[in-house]
Amino acid sequence: MKISLFSWLFFLPICSIFPSFCIFVVSGQCLEGQKSLLLQFKKGLKYNNNSSTKLVRWDERVDCCLWDGVNCSGGRVIGLNLFNESITGGLQNSSLFRLQYLENLNLAYNKLNSSQIPSQFDELTNLSYLNLSNAGFAGQIPIAISNLTRLVTLDLSTLSFLSVSMLKLEDPNLAKLVHNLSEIKELYLDDVNISASGNEWCQALSSSLPNLSVLSMSNCCLLGPLHSSLQKLQSLSVILLDNNNFSASVPEFFSDYRNLTSLRLSSCKLNGKFPDKIFQVPTLETLDLSSNEQLSGTLLEFHPNNSLRSLVLSSTIFSGTLPVSIGNLTMLSRLDLSNCNFSGSIPKSIANLTQLVYLGMSYNKFNGQIPLFSMAKNLTQINLSGNYLVGRINSTQWEELTKLVNLDLGYNSIEGSIPMSLFSHPSLQKLQLSNNKFSGGLREFNGSSYPLDTLDLSSNNLGGPLPASVFKLHGLKFLSFSSNKFNGSFQLDGIQQLRNLLNLDLSYNKLSINYTGTASPLSFPNFGTFNLASCNLSTFPDFLRNQSTLNKLDLSQNQIHGEIPNWIWQLNSLMYLNLSHNRFLTLQQEPSQNLPSPLSVLDLHSNKLQGQLPHLPPVVNYLDFSKNNFSSVIPTSIGISLNSTIFLSLSSNKFHGYIPQSLCNGAYLRVLDLSNNSLSGTIPQCLYAMSESLGVLNLRRNNLSGPISDKFPGNCGLQTLSLNGNLLDGMLPRSLANCTNLEVLDIGNNHIEDGFPCYLKKISRLRVLVLRSNNFHGPIGCDGPNFTWPMLQIVDLALNSFTGQFPKKSFSSWKAMMANEGEVMSKLNHLQFRFLNFGQFYYQDMITVTSKGLAIELVSILSIFTSIDVSCNKLDGPIPEDIGGLKLLYIFNLSHNALTGKIPPSLGNLSELESLDLSSNMLTGEIPTRLTDLTFLAILNLSSNQLVGPIPQGNQFATFSKDSYEQNEGLCGFPLPTRCTAVPRLSSPTFEETHSNSGIVIDWNFISAELGFVFGFGIVIGPLMFWKRWRIWYYKHIDDILFSIFPQLYLGKEDYQR
Repeated sequence: MKISLFSWLFFLPICSIFPSFCIFVVSGQCLEGQKSLLLQFKKGLKYNNNSSTKLVRWDERVDCCLWDGVNCSGGRVIGLNLFNESITGGLQNSSLFRLQYLENLNLAYNKLNSSQIPSQFDELTNLSYLNLSNAGFAGQIPIAISNLTRLVTLDLSTLSFLSVSMLKLEDPNLAKLVHNLSEIKELYLDDVNISASGNEWCQALSSSLPNLSVLSMSNCCLLGPLHSSLQKLQSLSVILLDNNNFSASVPEFFSDYRNLTSLRLSSCKLNGKFPDKIFQVPTLETLDLSSNEQLSGTLLEFHPNNSLRSLVLSSTIFSGTLPVSIGNLTMLSRLDLSNCNFSGSIPKSIANLTQLVYLGMSYNKFNGQIPLFSMAKNLTQINLSGNYLVGRINSTQWEELTKLVNLDLGYNSIEGSIPMSLFSHPSLQKLQLSNNKFSGGLREFNGSSYPLDTLDLSSNNLGGPLPASVFKLHGLKFLSFSSNKFNGSFQLDGIQQLRNLLNLDLSYNKLSINYTGTASPLSFPNFGTFNLASCNLSTFPDFLRNQSTLNKLDLSQNQIHGEIPNWIWQLNSLMYLNLSHNRFLTLQQEPSQNLPSPLSVLDLHSNKLQGQLPHLPPVVNYLDFSKNNFSSVIPTSIGISLNSTIFLSLSSNKFHGYIPQSLCNGAYLRVLDLSNNSLSGTIPQCLYAMSESLGVLNLRRNNLSGPISDKFPGNCGLQTLSLNGNLLDGMLPRSLANCTNLEVLDIGNNHIEDGFPCYLKKISRLRVLVLRSNNFHGPIGCDGPNFTWPMLQIVDLALNSFTGQFPKKSFSSWKAMMANEGEVMSKLNHLQFRFLNFGQFYYQDMITVTSKGLAIELVSILSIFTSIDVSCNKLDGPIPEDIGGLKLLYIFNLSHNALTGKIPPSLGNLSELESLDLSSNMLTGEIPTRLTDLTFLAILNLSSNQLVGPIPQGNQFATFSKDSYEQNEGLCGFPLPTRCTAVPRLSSPTFEETHSNSGIVIDWNFISAELGFVFGFGIVIGPLMFWKRWRIWYYKHIDDILFSIFPQLYLGKEDYQR
């Protein structure tokens, strides 16, 4: 095409006024050869016509330089943008590579189905911009890319969750790829598998890319440490290296980059202290160090000229207080300090952050009151949950935040009433105030037109009736009022108005929920979670039969009786079913083993179910049938349904017969509890082999007999082994030493005949050792200087035939009994076995301890509870003075032995002691006055010894009766009737005389009464009566104690536990 001189003269004035018009005209003159190549390219491509927005509109009748995605210069194609064109193939040997003038090529976000990058790319020698990101390429990046020496921008990044396989750099490796690409300024290789050490990849970049300003290599399997050669790249402004494995500290040279604007190092396993200087880089706008759990640091002063717009330190161990100068970060829009160790109050200067959009400070140690955020008009998210914030909140502090979408203040100590204006906030969608101290009632409000979709007020002290206006918030999807004090009756039909409701939890209040069954089942919302635990329900809500999306149902701790309906097994989405603590008698129909049910948790414990054990669901992880009235044998085929089972409890029923071998088919079993039944026979050998994966084996209180097999495997994983109360005999197996994770060993009340188990002394995690009432004999303790068990907290060796002196050297290694109470109380928890890696599923151990002859069952063992009981043996010699080092000891019982000498004054150091029984020995001398320092002492028994002198007075000694001192003829003073006028000389009775009436020292009259008394008295009233400190702690934390002693109370809550 020719253009006349006149035409050029005509266009020149226009070009001076509209230069872009002239460029368009010139660039729009498509050369035929270029057009032909593009049409050939299009013809060879495979793409989806329905999804394409550019290729489908290429019309050969139109100038190709006017086609969408095509850019020309002088009629030559220099730019091609086919971003997101649903291309699936046709690139190999394409005419694309004959577009020799091409400078910019974008094929990002296509669907090339893991095909390799074509090797012909080196024919496009003029390329300065190449973007193949997320195009579906996979495999080795070809060497051809390294020949594109004019490249300024190279983007080969992928999103791993969008791609089946990754691109990789092996041969060529990174060094070979970038060796000739010296012009590159921007390099994006995210999710490319580079697998290089810090020295390799850092030097490869620094030696070949001197002009690099943007480096993005996230999730590239890069190793550390970060090499100092990176300092050469002084043009770097953006560094994005998150999701790699540097396992090193952050180098200070990052603060030397004069143009640094973005530094992202999240999830890199960084450690050490983060350099303070980096915070002071004046150009830095974005800093993300999140998810580096070993990275520490503090926030020092921020200068007024700081440019930070986004500061993310979540899930690190940054600590200290927030400086007041944080208010100088006036450009900050995102501040995320969640899951760190920050403390102190939140500075009021945070109100100066007027550009703030997201504020996350959850799960730190912030205290004090919540500051005002009214100047931050753009705030959409505020999360201050999981701190120690106090005070009250009022309505005015939120009214001006007109863009607020999410407010989470849960897990603090905020008190007072909840402002009702929050329920009708014009933009608020999520309001989470759970686990605080809010009190009072909820008033009615007008909120039907407001956008609230999540309302969580659980675990507060709110009371009164449920406001009807809550059930007019038509947008609600999540509603939880659980664990409050709401009262009154509530008609379940009222929730029909909430058509969008997915999750409802009204559990653990004082509500009486009524269900009439008159409303159509189809009028109720489609629930995902439906929790009405402890709501005084008496009938099963049958509208649930139509809930096809229901995945969690908790109706535990109600008064529902009769049959469990058969339709419950037909709910195709149900994964969690808890009907425990009701009055069910039977199952209307057993769950079919052929039913394709996703049921994962089935809890029917504490009902009145009887007869045979029903068929188990085909795939279930958690099964609890304990505390019912099943009276059959355990089916021999039970193992067929245990292929996925992790927890199985059949305890406290009336099962009899043998333990079936098929139980060993449960390859994933972590907890097996068959305790408190009438099972007989021997323990199957395969159960010992299962201890490789089994964490808890509880067979206590059955009629099992025979020896304990010596077949514990070398990689035994048992944490709890409880065989108490059976008829087992023989020796304690030596292979038990293979169970190095063992924390609880309870084989009391059997017929085991052996010496003290010194071969277990290398089990350093042992916390509970119960050998009570067997035929153990010989000395207590072990030879050698390294007697361990540093975590031991409960030792019960009573009612055996141990001889010799009480060992001194044992005490020095029992560190758990020496800790200061303050140290342990700060970590108050229970001895438990966590058997799922998600959620709050765990098994709590139960043991029996004896105090003043009273057997007390501890269903959950506090980590601070310590006890030593060596009563009813044949020990002699003095009580070691070193016993005074066990400062955390609660119960100490050496009664019914042949101990001699004086009571050591060092017992006065046992400041936590609540029960001391030294009765029925041959102790002499006076009672040490230092024992009056034991201010928590509730039980004292020094009877049947040879003690003399006045009984010390003061503190707890004023509360003890004469029973504590009887049969010590030389004692005098209150509470004995003998006055201390003179101390008569007494002949020392023999050991036989002292014990002449004790026999084996078992009080059968008492035991017969105990059987009917121990459960009611021993579990609750006993500890409260005898343990003063327990009583004080109980009244401060009554709910927690109830949940500790009766762990099943937790089953209805989100923290599902045993």
